[in-house]
Amino acid sequence: MKKFLPITKADMQERGWQQLDFLLISGDAYVDHPSFGPAIISRLLEKQGFKVGIIAQPDWRSTIDFKKLGKPRLGVLVSAGNLDSMLNKFTAAKKFRSNDDYSPGGQAGCRPDRATIVYCNRIRELWKKIPLIIGGIEASLRRFAHYDYWSDSVRRSILADSKADLLVYGMGEKQITEIAAQLAQSIAVADICNVQGTCYRTTSLDGLWDYIELPDYESIHNNKTKFAEAFKIQYQEQDPIRGKTLVQPHGDVYIVQNPPALPLSSVEMDEVYDLPYQRTFHPAYAQAGGVPAIQEVKFSLVSHRGCFGGCSFCAIVSHQGRIIQSRSQESIINEAKVLIKQPDFKGYIHDVGGPTANFRLPACKYQAERGACKGKHCLAPSPCKNLETDHTDYLSLLRALRALPGVKKVFIRSGLRYDYLVAAKDEAFLQELCEHHISGQLKIAPEHISAKVLRLMGKSGKDVYLKFVKAYQQMNKAIGKEQYLVPYFMSSHPGAGLKEAIELAEFIRDLDYRPEQVQDFIPTPGSLSTCMYFTGINPLTNEKVYVAKDPLEKKMQRALLQYRNPKNYHLVYEALVKANRQDLIGYEAKCLIRPPRQTPGIRTKPKVHTNSAPRRKRPRKTG
Repeated sequence: MKKFLPITKADMQERGWQQLDFLLISGDAYVDHPSFGPAIISRLLEKQGFKVGIIAQPDWRSTIDFKKLGKPRLGVLVSAGNLDSMLNKFTAAKKFRSNDDYSPGGQAGCRPDRATIVYCNRIRELWKKIPLIIGGIEASLRRFAHYDYWSDSVRRSILADSKADLLVYGMGEKQITEIAAQLAQSIAVADICNVQGTCYRTTSLDGLWDYIELPDYESIHNNKTKFAEAFKIQYQEQDPIRGKTLVQPHGDVYIVQNPPALPLSSVEMDEVYDLPYQRTFHPAYAQAGGVPAIQEVKFSLVSHRGCFGGCSFCAIVSHQGRIIQSRSQESIINEAKVLIKQPDFKGYIHDVGGPTANFRLPACKYQAERGACKGKHCLAPSPCKNLETDHTDYLSLLRALRALPGVKKVFIRSGLRYDYLVAAKDEAFLQELCEHHISGQLKIAPEHISAKVLRLMGKSGKDVYLKFVKAYQQMNKAIGKEQYLVPYFMSSHPGAGLKEAIELAEFIRDLDYRPEQVQDFIPTPGSLSTCMYFTGINPLTNEKVYVAKDPLEKKMQRALLQYRNPKNYHLVYEALVKANRQDLIGYEAKCLIRPPRQTPGIRTKPKVHTNSAPRRKRPRKTG
């Protein structure tokens, strides 16, 4: 019978283990499913014969929880979880999130701020010399000196602050396999300096060759131009084929990044997803109601990794890379058969995809030998002439899944790249998408419609979106279905001012669309857009970029995208006046809002925002 990995001493004793080889500390609750990084890493090590135990969401206020499984023989692995711990805790407005889907019962507050650093500090209190390896999205995207939105400052590499020995960036399977093998051979962790997809600290660069030295932490901390320069090098060298070793001085220590790990082959991907996962949360969380995050992925299938879409605000490029890595159809179908046997499976596969649903193959035949092109995008602003647009394999996979006994419907909920579909001119795929894989509506992400903003986002132009809308509507009409598009838009991205926000609001008006959700741009570590947000510079072109940082303007931009909501009236009014667009205030069809009038609950004039102190109220007479 398959079992969860040990989380208590009793679990270890049941297996006859006196000591672990590796202890994994996770900021998420323990969910044994391939959509959760700690589960993949621990199951992979288990397959290789190592004894692995998990301590999930330990109480970081002392060392008690950290030592409950004892000192491991080979090392401690630390991950903040599936999300950066600061993003997990705070919204774009830097307000506390009310829940945490990666914690039991969705309860917030189960992990510390900057969890990776805090957990490492506790481990070092217990065991000074034990090999300490950090990984996961938080470590991966903070591997160099980086801008931290929540403190509004440039922070050092997380490797320097955590005092870990090694940092694994990217997905980590190849790296942890090689690191574990070397540690098992009694190689000192200080001597493990040659693993692709890792970073390490050193006080000497003797013996290192063919590397690029980035501007040091001290200079980029005080100079935004230097920050942009450093980011450009990091961004362009993020390739496993042609990328070079990068070095960034931090005082008297160097942070060294080896080139990214080579992409997994289909055989290697299959092995990762065929591991004996329990596919649910640990029973210890049952009383709390389980772990909410499993619901989104429990009946979904990962078909590939990586994305060549190149959206500036997305960190996939820095984490999974631009080269697509796909599982075989056989492996995916076998996993679907496992899902079908689950007692709570109702016949619906919720998703088949990855970062982007319809990228199943590398962008072009040259990537295998040359890597992804330096300084170029595959899709934006227009498709590369070498881009291979082909849905054949994906369509074949979807057909095979639909044909499985017990499957009623196969949905596509991952981000669908409509610009790739438009470039492919694939009516067969569009038809089957509309006939079989949508439940009344399709979610897509044009993000914006301003040409300037879209260029900075790395997204295709408005005309491509409108072309897809037309094709989608025509296809649904042809097959006799009434189905809708749900476009996602983003406010306050670098390059977007009130003018661009109003332009987007007018577009939404003309679509007669009422967005229920609007995403306010969050400058997360490691993305190109975050560099623009902090520096006001596009590091790839050195052009100056307008950035909305004033909280009021950010509220206005967000409100404009939901201008029909009465709660947003005064913000929309103030935005239109400030932008000198009073032509959009009136009773004509093209107006966004009506003029203010004296009605209960609505002021006749917009609230005036000033920096002056509020007027004191006169004391009320009491006699």
